[in-house]
Order: sequence, then C-alpha cells, then structure tokens
Amino acid sequence: MKKHGKRYSSLVKSINQQEIYPYQEAVEIIKKTANAKFDESFEIAMNLGVDPRKADQLVRGTVSLPHGTGKQVKVLVLAKPPKDQEALDAGAEFAGLDEYVEKIKGGWTEIDVIIATPDVMGEVGKLGRILGPRGLMPNPKSGTVTFDIAQAVKDVKAGKIEYRVDKTGNIHASIGKCSFTKEQLAENLNVFVNSVIRAKPATAKGKYIKSVFFSSTMGPSVRVNELSFQQKD
Repeated sequence: MKKHGKRYSSLVKSINQQEIYPYQEAVEIIKKTANAKFDESFEIAMNLGVDPRKADQLVRGTVSLPHGTGKQVKVLVLAKPPKDQEALDAGAEFAGLDEYVEKIKGGWTEIDVIIATPDVMGEVGKLGRILGPRGLMPNPKSGTVTFDIAQAVKDVKAGKIEYRVDKTGNIHASIGKCSFTKEQLAENLNVFVNSVIRAKPATAKGKYIKSVFFSSTMGPSVRVNELSFQQKD
C-alpha cells in the first residue's frame, strides 16, 4: 500500500472526503491545499458512462482553454521544407523530418506534442509503436495532421489540448496551474467539461458523467458535483 507523507495526510484531514462540492468551492479548496514547493498543475478526472471497448463509444476531442495550461509546451513538427521553417517561425521548438524520425527510433521523446503534414504520415506511421503508447501520435481528428502548420503550432502553444477516454472510462487532463485565479480556472474547467459533454456518443446509455474529481499535482482529490457546471450547447 502506498504511504503518504505528513504534508499530504494533513491535507486529507482538512477535506471532508464524504462531501460532493460545487465546482467553484472545489476550485478554492484545491488552490488552498496546493502548497508544494512548485506551481502545481490543476487536474480534473472524469469517469464516464461509456464502454471504451466499443468503437462507437470512444470519447475523444480537442479543446482550446481560454487561459491556456500554464505549461511550456515543447512542439516537434515533422515536415519537409518549406513547412519545417514555417513551423520554427510559428514557435515550434523542433522541425524537420529524417533527423527526428531517426532520433525517435532511437528512443527520443522529449516533446509534448508532435504535429505532422499529411505528406509525411507514411514515415510517421512507422513510429506508431513508440509514439502511440505515449499519446504523441499525430492525428487528423486532433488537428495535429495538417498543412496549416503555423496555425496548428499557435493553437497548441495557446492552450489547445487533446483528451481521450482510457480503457476504464476515465478522462484525465491538466487544465491550468494552481496559481491561476479562481476565475481563470473556472473558465478553463467549464470549457473543458462542456467539450466532453458535447463529445457524448449517441450510443451511450444511462448516466454519461458518473463522477468528477479535482486535484493538484501533489495534493488529495475533491469530488465535484457535475451538475454545478454551466452546461452550454
């Protein structure tokens, strides 16, 4: 069994674990308990009433957070000239093709997002075994396979994130930093949750959002009343 330190145990005691909080109050609690020696990420975990084993019940999507994630995102663009230079001009840390394909084959994955142009996906596809398990494989549905490289890089840098339900029906995402204001976190959360709601599969039956929890990187979680979010069409 995992043992927690005195700091974590003390934080757990300060929270009523049996209560389900409105999201605004839960945001305040997480901000208050995020007292690690670094700026912790603010995280959300949602359990959905879907069966991810069925292809028509996979929940995935992308969403642009109005206040970004607070994280410095390292972007690699796999593209031929002149698109590689376009990527660098737009703010990508790395851009090119053959050099980076070989580096990835050698185990290099020190990036957060990979964007690729459609004409190089034949080469990128060979990296699926490495990139797939790490969530780095470019995908047209997430906007990371495109010829509009400059816009794709800018979107990612501005706070566009991808989410996908895992095999247990959970979606987890970092939607900002605990140093963000309550208002900034609330706006990011509402945008994220409403995106997940809009992504509900037509074949999903029963209750869609079964539970929602907030937490910080190093802190305990708080259960949130999913009905307290401002749902928008």
